[in-house]
Amino acid sequence: MSIRSRGFLTACALVVAASGLAVAAERRIGTLEIKGTPTEQPATPNPFGGSARSSLRELTDALRGAAEKDDIGAVLIRLRDAALPLAHTEELGAAIRSVREKGKRVSVFSEGYDTGALLLGSYADEVIIQNAGPVMLPGLHTEEMYLADMFAWAGLKADMVQVGDFKGANEQMTRNAPSPEWNQNIDQLLDGLYANVRTQLMQGRRLDDARLDQAMKLTWMGDSDDAVKSGLVDTALDLPALNTHLAAKAELESQRSVSLLRRDSEIDLATANPFTLFAQLMKPASREITRETIAVLHINGAIVDGKSTRGFTGESNVGSRTIRNAIEDIRDEDLIKGVVVRIDSPGGSAIASEVIWQGLRRLAEKKPVWISVGNMAASGGYYIASAGSRIYLNPSSIVGSIGVVGGKISMGGLYDHLKVRVHTRSRGPLAGMFDSTSPWSADQVALVRDRMTQTFDLFKDRVRQGRPGIDLSKTAGGWLFTGPRAVELKMADEIGGLHDAITDLAASVSLTEYDVADFPPPPSFADLLEESFGTVGAPVASVLASSRLSGEIAALVRFTVGERVWPQVAQAMNGLEQLRKEPVLLMHPSVLIVR
Repeated sequence: MSIRSRGFLTACALVVAASGLAVAAERRIGTLEIKGTPTEQPATPNPFGGSARSSLRELTDALRGAAEKDDIGAVLIRLRDAALPLAHTEELGAAIRSVREKGKRVSVFSEGYDTGALLLGSYADEVIIQNAGPVMLPGLHTEEMYLADMFAWAGLKADMVQVGDFKGANEQMTRNAPSPEWNQNIDQLLDGLYANVRTQLMQGRRLDDARLDQAMKLTWMGDSDDAVKSGLVDTALDLPALNTHLAAKAELESQRSVSLLRRDSEIDLATANPFTLFAQLMKPASREITRETIAVLHINGAIVDGKSTRGFTGESNVGSRTIRNAIEDIRDEDLIKGVVVRIDSPGGSAIASEVIWQGLRRLAEKKPVWISVGNMAASGGYYIASAGSRIYLNPSSIVGSIGVVGGKISMGGLYDHLKVRVHTRSRGPLAGMFDSTSPWSADQVALVRDRMTQTFDLFKDRVRQGRPGIDLSKTAGGWLFTGPRAVELKMADEIGGLHDAITDLAASVSLTEYDVADFPPPPSFADLLEESFGTVGAPVASVLASSRLSGEIAALVRFTVGERVWPQVAQAMNGLEQLRKEPVLLMHPSVLIVR
């Protein structure tokens, strides 16, 4: 063929393309990997390579984006040691539905399945397991540690006071078994969560009650054959055959795949010169707003006074000062037209919760403030949620624990065991209230209870302001509720995830084209260095005591107790750390360990 002829054919192809008759783009398999537990807030980019855990919104946005892409013919969700809380599976499941509604097939693949992974699979067209892979669906399990006997053995005494019969936050340290009230509270909560799990598995996997019970008995500790036989999984195959299988099922001509996640913000170490690289690494975190925007303000972790930090166990704490600074930044930015406060918190400091509540009410004078609950908005977390005009939560989100707990740990008995002699001096009528040596007298307990009752009354008042029509006789006192029941009791407004809250809020302020910005922005590399090693010139002893030593102790405890029990231990340790700093807390007492 002559050059002239080839030129003519090229011109014809261009004309065809311009007329809209071009051959459709190759349809590929869009892949989405989920590692560990998705974070609530986007992580600081890793300048030295490697991939950080994706945030839940990054994952759901990637799925919704795939639904709209013509070159994506099918979607594969690849689970790699994924640990998915129930509320996360519900938000990811809603995003999976958006893909399937566009006629695109969604498959989930994992080397093994637990409750969370199976729930996620129930939203997909197909669930695939690696040949010989393990599967465990025993039901829902909770573990609560009671330390009173251990405290007595060690010579410790927990002087704890609670306001709210069903609060239960003190029981971990003051009892060796749950009270009848706490039993009633947690039993109804677990019933609600279990009903959510069963309903979704039966709907998604087309099982009735009897078949689901049979499946759970077969797969409490099963393998791939049991999973397929039970109907929880569709097929078992070897990983190398996965793309061939997916392409055939989705009727794709190509077996090629493409990642649905992009991390354009990571620094290219190969091309950056050393001085530019250092400047990028040490640059303070910032958020540039260039067009109309919905802000997402993250309340993620235990609530503390001051700056957001990591606690003794390494878990994130959300500081009132950090959040108030972010609130003022949002308030001052005219291009931000509305705010969704995303809460995943067991509560914490009563004072910090009030400070954040005040900030959100001030923000609401200028912009609409809505709430989205992740896994939990309990105690101080719900205190903050009451500042929003509309609350969204997932079916398995937990809200409530409207009550107060406080106290101190008396260590006099331990000091005696250790032959430690403590000499105390006090000036003032109540100066020795929080000494470490002796328990409270009856009069001192009465004083503490009076102060806590004032906090409880303020808590209820804040809830009344934000939730008109709520019946506190049915909701206060420490009760915990899942999504549907919370909506029924007017503790929340809608069943839906973060995406629903964002899109509905945008529609309410007449936005069609807009950005979504996270606040506070992720910490800079300099912030992480300071948090890990202290400021330049800090004494070595202080650095070791504040970061390395506590981290190593926490890591040792985590290794010793194992991953199943660690969440409960971590929260207990964080609670004790907060109690040392502040005697009155709005804290949910325990973690539900779901396996």
